Amino acid sequence: MCKIVDTTLRDGEQMAGVELGFKDKIEFAKIIDSKKVYQIEAGTPAMGGEEKKSIEKLMSLGLNSKISAWNRMNINDINHSIDCGVDIIHISVPVSDIQIKWKLGRNKDWVINEMKKSVYYAKDKGFEVVVGLEDASRTSTDFLIHVIKEAKALGVKRIRYADTVGILYPNKIFKLITEIRQEIDISIEFHGHNDFGMAVANSVAAVMAGCEFVDTTFGGIGERAGNCDYVKLIKAIDRNKSYRVLAH
Repeated sequence: MCKIVDTTLRDGEQMAGVELGFKDKIEFAKIIDSKKVYQIEAGTPAMGGEEKKSIEKLMSLGLNSKISAWNRMNINDINHSIDCGVDIIHISVPVSDIQIKWKLGRNKDWVINEMKKSVYYAKDKGFEVVVGLEDASRTSTDFLIHVIKEAKALGVKRIRYADTVGILYPNKIFKLITEIRQEIDISIEFHGHNDFGMAVANSVAAVMAGCEFVDTTFGGIGERAGNCDYVKLIKAIDRNKSYRVLAH
């Protein structure tokens, strides 16, 4: 069983040539909600302008899908999401050496400390928090488990395993998710990219390994080669009667 987190309005919009205006986002959100998707990742409020206004508007529509917003480990980002009154605050935590050392110029202790401050701040304001493990497929399982345990200690109930650069394959993701679940009792969301054409297959493997949430976009649009295609994932899961998609 799995629940869909649709990120057409956030990650999908990062595809080259795709630009969703205020009205486009509202209409897309209504369509996504009509498909009984559990959660809509609506965007990044810290971008301001129409991005933030569209998320505020979505919150006034009374949609059945939960609405989440993406944030860096940054109190200012989180405050913008709080302004919008979203249901879920997603905090992205870089976990690979490539991200931590070469992109941010930081170390792992800094990542843990910043995650703790950000998660505590959002939860103290009364929000549900999901911690996203950015570039999880290019770091050690030991460090991932350490980060997840720290997040769980703060009361986080769900983490997102992100194959940010789309390098995984089904057997690998099945093994990784299984290892995490054996170590920690926490809900896992899988976010797959399609750089090698494996986003749907990897997402199915993640569900088979016990992921309760899977990220999709409509038409598979998204950064670079795209994300997991919603329709293809539903069809793939339907072919295996042992699994099913849960609606909101």
